[in-house]
This record gives sequence, structure tokens and C-alpha cells, in this order.
Amino acid sequence: MTDASAPQRLAPTTDGGPVGPVMVIGGAEDKLGERVILSRFAQLAGGDRARIVVISTASSLGDAATELYRHIFARVGAVNVTGLRPETREEANDPRTVEALKDVTGIFMTGGNQLRLSSVIGGTKLGEAILDAHGRGVVVAGTSAGASAVATHMMAFGSSGATPKHRMAHVSVGLGLVVNVVVDQHFEQRTRLGRLLAVVAQSPSLIGLGLDEDTAAIIDANDVLEVIGRGSVTIVDGSDVITDAFQTTGHKPMMVSNARLHSLPSGYRFDLLGRRVLPLEGSKNERVAQLARGRISKMAKRVAAEGIDGRAPERRRLREEDRKASE
Repeated sequence: MTDASAPQRLAPTTDGGPVGPVMVIGGAEDKLGERVILSRFAQLAGGDRARIVVISTASSLGDAATELYRHIFARVGAVNVTGLRPETREEANDPRTVEALKDVTGIFMTGGNQLRLSSVIGGTKLGEAILDAHGRGVVVAGTSAGASAVATHMMAFGSSGATPKHRMAHVSVGLGLVVNVVVDQHFEQRTRLGRLLAVVAQSPSLIGLGLDEDTAAIIDANDVLEVIGRGSVTIVDGSDVITDAFQTTGHKPMMVSNARLHSLPSGYRFDLLGRRVLPLEGSKNERVAQLARGRISKMAKRVAAEGIDGRAPERRRLREEDRKASE
């Protein structure tokens, strides 16, 4: 049973039921290969029964961004995909725009400019409709700029670098689906550790999530984060941080000490309320077991071959010597 006084990471549900999962993606997710992240989103949205709306307000590519994701989701089995691209607050307040979210099972926000996304949609009827959909169990995902915009605190812009500095990052209000979390994307690729450390040092109640490209964090109704994809999710916990951020001026480096740093690759989970890494799930252990079974199977075949053909070990030894000689 959840303690009502505990700090909530996900926006509260409006009907008493579980809120939908939130998927934040670090950008540049695989769109041509196995599509692990986008396939997972389609699965969470209902698979071949999914009704997905792609919101491309952040993108400068216009309807081309919507068409790209429509094509990709169709390739992974979700063919019912519509686009939504309000460019003004008036359009975001239009009842016809809001109506588009009435029966959806998944909402996907593209990359681009997170300030455009938050300034057009934040505080509008469409923004409320996204929260309402999330509250009734709809999965909401954002990639790149869309990922930054999902939380109450949004990394609006800033400079790169591994060293935290004063005035390194500008934070504004996001769409509010995830509470007390700040998300940064393209994390390793654009060296954004410094600005995430700076934000968390200045606001230690926040948890910082740094998402590598082609990597996603899925936050469920219990505020447990799961990592999937090619890279890692960096988590910055400032619960016990010590800093001189309040004394630093200009753009000088700030002192940040005692921040907890977690780097979690695919398969790992993190309890955002308890601020702790969770044990590996059975699925991860099963993958390890499958690899072990594969090695045992190969060894068994070798043993069987030796029993049938007494010269097999000698031939294998000679092949190994030839291989080493050619290196």
C-alpha cells in the first residue's frame, strides 16, 4: 500500500486507477534494425490494437516527423497512428485537438525543441488531456526534446561539459507527467553530465536522469524505472549533496560533493521513491542462463564428437595451432 504522504514521481491519477507508464528516450532511437525501444512502446500501447497519437509540435520537420513514426509503428504492428501538431496555444486549446486523444492507448512526442513543445502545449486543454490520458492508464513517451518535456522540471537548454558550472543550465516548467525528476537527453554523446550535476546540486529534491541515445527509461505506476536500449541511464541523486552553488558567480565551476551517481545499462531497474538500484529481474537472469545453456550445449557436442571419433581432439589441437601461427 502506498503511503499517501510519500513524494510522488508520477502525476496522480484522476480516477483512482493506476497511471500509465511514462517512457523517456534519449533520442536517436533505432528506427531501422530491431527497434527495441519503439517496439516496446507499441507493445505497451496495445500492440496490433494500439491507437497511437504522434505529437510533433517540437519538431521543425512538420508532418514529415509524424509520417516517419507512422511508418515505423506500422512496421512493428501498430497501424492505427494519427498525427497532431498544434503550433499555437489557440490550436492546443481547440476542442477538436483535444478530441484526438479521447480513445488513444499511446501518446508519442517527437524530438525537436522542448521549449516549443512546453510553451505551446503546457497549461492548455491539450496539456490537460495528456495528463488525463496518462491518469487513465495510457502510455506516454517522448524522445529527445519530448523526453525532457514530460517532467515537472524541464531542462530547457544549457552548455555541454563534464564539470558543473554556475549558469550552465536553464530549467523551466514541463508538462508534469513525472514529478520531482529532471530529464536530460543525448547524454553521453553531448557530454551533459556537468549540467545535470549542476541542476541537482541546486535542487537536491530532484532526481536527475541522463539518457544516452538509443536508450530509454520506462517509469511504471509504482515509480520503478526500467532501462532498455543500447546505452545507459545516468541517475544523479542529490539527497546528501554538499555544494557551494549559492556562492558561485558568473560561469565559474561549482563545488559538488557527495552526490550519488548510478549508471544503469539495459535490464536494470531503479526505485525512484526509495532512491536505490533494484535486483535484476528473472528475465535478466534467464538471459544469462540461456547463454550458459548455449555454452553447455556446445561442450556437449564436442564431448559427443570425441566419443565417436577418437581423432577429433587431435584435429582440433592442430587447427588451434594453425590459427595461432597465422596471427
